[in-house]
Amino acid sequence: MATMKSVLSKSLAIRILAAVAMALPASLPVVPQAVAQQRGVSLIRDAEIESLVRDYARPILEAAGLGRSGIETILVNDPSFNAFVSGRRIFINTGALLIAETPNEIIGVLAHEAGHIAGGHQQRLREQLERSNTIAVISTILGVGAAVAGTMTNSQGLMQSGTGIMSGGMEAARRSLLSYQRSEETTADRAAINYLERTGQSARGMLKTFERFASSMALAGSRVDPYQISHPMPRERIANLENLARASKHFDRQDPSALQLRHDMARAKITAYTQGHIGASRLFRRDPRGLPALYADAIGTFLSGNVRAGITKIDTLIKSNGKNPYLHEMRGEMLLKAGRPADAAKAFAQARRLDKNDSGIIQIGYGQALMATGNPESLRKAVVELRTGLTRAREYSAGYRYLAQAHAQLGNVAEAELATADGHFYSGNYRDAKIFAARAQQKLKQGSPSWVRAQDIINFK
Repeated sequence: MATMKSVLSKSLAIRILAAVAMALPASLPVVPQAVAQQRGVSLIRDAEIESLVRDYARPILEAAGLGRSGIETILVNDPSFNAFVSGRRIFINTGALLIAETPNEIIGVLAHEAGHIAGGHQQRLREQLERSNTIAVISTILGVGAAVAGTMTNSQGLMQSGTGIMSGGMEAARRSLLSYQRSEETTADRAAINYLERTGQSARGMLKTFERFASSMALAGSRVDPYQISHPMPRERIANLENLARASKHFDRQDPSALQLRHDMARAKITAYTQGHIGASRLFRRDPRGLPALYADAIGTFLSGNVRAGITKIDTLIKSNGKNPYLHEMRGEMLLKAGRPADAAKAFAQARRLDKNDSGIIQIGYGQALMATGNPESLRKAVVELRTGLTRAREYSAGYRYLAQAHAQLGNVAEAELATADGHFYSGNYRDAKIFAARAQQKLKQGSPSWVRAQDIINFK
């Protein structure tokens, strides 16, 4: 976890990107930060957790016919159990990962969101919104007409009738839209059951999620009008799905133990960064000496300021789990904080060798460590590693900051300004992005790839 402020600023494994100040036009490709701004959320970048969620989603997307559609899964820094879709991206809260006890629960959530994308529900919802707006507009026009007529004829009853027409029309439009949304949620639930069946996975996790929602509502003492919400009631969803889920031959299938371990390791990392030692102790109270609990303890020790002890603890874990790339990545983070960049670079290099997913985030960490050594040869290598890593983690804005620093130390002012422009661009700060792109372009050879990139940023609207 990395580049979080306060406690989270003490490491770089999870990257939280600030929500941007401007959203891109709907007609243009939207970067996740812009989508996040629309939703009022912040995003997290972490190689370990991203790899896990991609592995959860891959077979589901294939079953939904979306395997080649470029669907991305994006992590949201939010403690609640939630997920949503926007465009061709599935956003999932870290809270969902932390609360879900098994991979199957998260896979069920992803299957539901895939059902929305495969069903074209976003486009249909926009069409439904247009129809609802039409109803509301017509009702308003009729209501205003009646009210004006009442005023001209001094008819109190006609004026009240006009007000009633306006409010009634808008309420009808709202209820129609909510009803439509509930029907789409039911459709996505059914689609999720189908995807799970096709991939040989249980729907037990989906039922557990709805049971959790139902229990939360009961504990809160909430009395909800089912016609005033956008989702079916949890008990209704369970009733609609339980027979289908239990009829599957896969219903009692358990998650593979290796996948469960990866899930718990991700939960360990999230809880260490968000809840500290107390949260980790509570989460793993049934197995306080298991690998996930010890992982959370090592990270928590590091974050609490005892970097040397954190390194000792992560080294102990590596001795018995040396092929886990993310333990080496975390060791690199700790060594950077300890002011040992050369050793950190070795740790990141080992993480890269072990990482089968070739994560751009780990490579950027490697480049950052090389840059921190300060010697010219390592700086030149850092530029290469950072650039290559950013081709696979293009929207990781912090990576451009490291690239700009490396270029600046090498005296490449134009490239440093261009990297700064890219960093601002992918953070959503388009005004400063254009300023730095213009400054860089003045120093770059006209027509070169860097000059063209600067021009793209300048022309962006």
